[in-house]
Amino acid sequence: MTGIDREKEFKKEYKKGNESKKEKISRVAMPEQDPAVRNKNFSEVTLGYSEEDALREASRCIQCKNPGCIKGCPVEIDIKGFISLIQEKKFDEALEKIRERNGLPAICGRVCPQEDQCEKECILGVKGEPVAIGRLERYVADREMSREMNHITEGTEKCNMSGVTRECTKEKVAVIGSGPAGLTCGAELAKMGYRATIFEALHKPGGVLVYGIPEFRLPKEIVRKEIDYVKNLGVKVEVNMVIGKALTIGDLFDSGFKAVFISTGAGLPYFMGIPGENLNGVYSANEYLTRANLMKAYCFPEYDTPIIKGRRVAVVGGGNVALDSARTAKRLGAENVYLIYRRSEKEMPARDEEIEHAREEEIEFKLLTNPVKISGKNGRINKVKCIKMELGEPDLSGRRRPVPVEGSEFDIEVDVLVMAIGQGPNPLLISTIPELELTEKGNIKASPVTGKTSMKGVFAGGDIVSGAATVILAMGAGKDAARAIDDYIRTGIL
Repeated sequence: MTGIDREKEFKKEYKKGNESKKEKISRVAMPEQDPAVRNKNFSEVTLGYSEEDALREASRCIQCKNPGCIKGCPVEIDIKGFISLIQEKKFDEALEKIRERNGLPAICGRVCPQEDQCEKECILGVKGEPVAIGRLERYVADREMSREMNHITEGTEKCNMSGVTRECTKEKVAVIGSGPAGLTCGAELAKMGYRATIFEALHKPGGVLVYGIPEFRLPKEIVRKEIDYVKNLGVKVEVNMVIGKALTIGDLFDSGFKAVFISTGAGLPYFMGIPGENLNGVYSANEYLTRANLMKAYCFPEYDTPIIKGRRVAVVGGGNVALDSARTAKRLGAENVYLIYRRSEKEMPARDEEIEHAREEEIEFKLLTNPVKISGKNGRINKVKCIKMELGEPDLSGRRRPVPVEGSEFDIEVDVLVMAIGQGPNPLLISTIPELELTEKGNIKASPVTGKTSMKGVFAGGDIVSGAATVILAMGAGKDAARAIDDYIRTGIL
C-alpha cells in the first residue's frame, strides 16, 4: 500500500470513527525515572526510546503525500523522510537526513516544543495522538552518541558533510554567542565553506543550553557532543571572549572578518519592582540556574559557589524557566517548593510535559497568586506577601488579564525566592554599538527573514532580536542568517 493510499484509508477510518483503528495507533510512551527518585537527583528524567519503541512509534507515521509536519518545523527537517528511514531500520541514514537541516538533533529532540510545531500539524493528531517526532529525532541522535564521535584536531578547517571532506576556504565570518542561533549559523556557514569563528563570553560554549537548561532536562554531555559535531564541520569556537570588551565589532572587521552575526541572547533578567527584591536570598532565574548548572552549586562545598539552597523556596513565573528553577530547588534539597503564578494553569506558557513533571515531583502550585512585598530579617528574606488574583478581560497576549482581589493578601514563609518572569536583550555588546538600531524594548532591529541589521555586514538573530523564545526558533533564525550572509558576501549587496 502506498503512502497516499494509507493516508486516504486513515482519513476514511477516522471519519467513520472506527475505534479499532484508533487502538492501532496508540502513541508509544517515553520511559521515565520514578518521580520519588528523580526529584532527588540531577540525572535525566526521560530515559529515551529503545529500538523496539522507536520502530513501533515510527510505524504509526502514514507517510502523508503532503506532510504538514515539515511545514511546522522552523528548520524545515524532512520529517517524513527520516521517519521512513527509521521504519526501514536505516538509523544512521535517518540521522543524516535530519542533519541536512538541523545540526543539533539530540538537543532539539529533548527541549523543542514539538507539540506546538511539527507534531501540531501531524494528521494523526486530528482525533488521536500525533507521531512522537521529537522522541524519534532524539532516538536516532542518541543512538549515534552511544558510539564515540570521531573527533578532528582542534583548529583544522575541514568540513565533513555526509562523508565528503572539503576545505573551508571562503571568507571569515564572526559569530558572537554560542547559543542555538550562533551554533546553527556557524554550522550552516561551514557547510557552505566559510571559515566561521564563534566567540563565547563564558568559559564553556552552548549559551542557554548549558547555563539555562538543567541537567535533568538536557545533560551537559549531550550539549558538548553536539558542539563537537559543529566543530567537526570546521567551526572554531573561542571562549572567554567578551565581544564589546576584549574586541569590538570594528576590531573583527579590521582583522579580516567579512560579516558578523550577533546572537547574544536575552540575558538581562526582569524583576517585579516590589519592595524587598534587594534582600539576600532573592535571585533572578538566570543567576539561580547558572549557579546550579555551570558552577555546580549542587556539589557544594566541593565546588565553592555561594549556597543557593533553601528549605522553603518560592519561584515566581509560569514558563519553562520557572519550572526549571522550581524543580532544581527540589533537587537541591528544598522541603517545600512553591510555584507562584498570577494566572491559572491554562494560561501557563510552559510545556504541558514540564507542568506534569513538576506536579509529579511535588512542586506546590500557587495559582492566581502574585507577590506584592518581600520581607526579611538581618538582610535576608524570610517571607513573601502575596495577593490573590482573578482573571479579567484578555490582554495583548490573548490571555485573560489577572486582576488583584482586594483584601486577599497572605504570607508565605520562604528562605529563597527566584524571579522567573522573563528576560530582556543582553546589553553587554549592544551598549557598545550606538549606531546599531534597536527596537523600543532594546532588542536589535533586524529583518525577520535575513537577520540584516542597520549596520553594513552585521546580522542578528535569536533572542537578542525576537525576545525570549524557543531553541528551535533561534536555530531557524541562525539558519536564515547564514543564507543571507552567504548572499551578502557573494554579491556585496545587503
